[in-house]
Amino acid sequence: MFMAEIYFSIKEAAEILGVSPLTLRNWDKSGKFPAQRHPMNNYRVYRLSALENIVNDIEGGTNKSNAEKRIKKLMIRHEE
Repeated sequence: MFMAEIYFSIKEAAEILGVSPLTLRNWDKSGKFPAQRHPMNNYRVYRLSALENIVNDIEGGTNKSNAEKRIKKLMIRHEE
């Protein structure tokens, strides 16, 4: 069974990671954490799997539960 990937806006991704949207824009421009682009409006969007990977890289296992809670909260909002 194919499962569709969940995408988050730059604002939501920034909230999950605990950084500002400007930081995400800078990471995208520098290639540190590139964003995907929405096909209709070209806005930056971030895959759930990419956010999970960056959370693990940034936090290295410390305080991971807070980021995981933010991800779950936003996933529930997306499913509604």
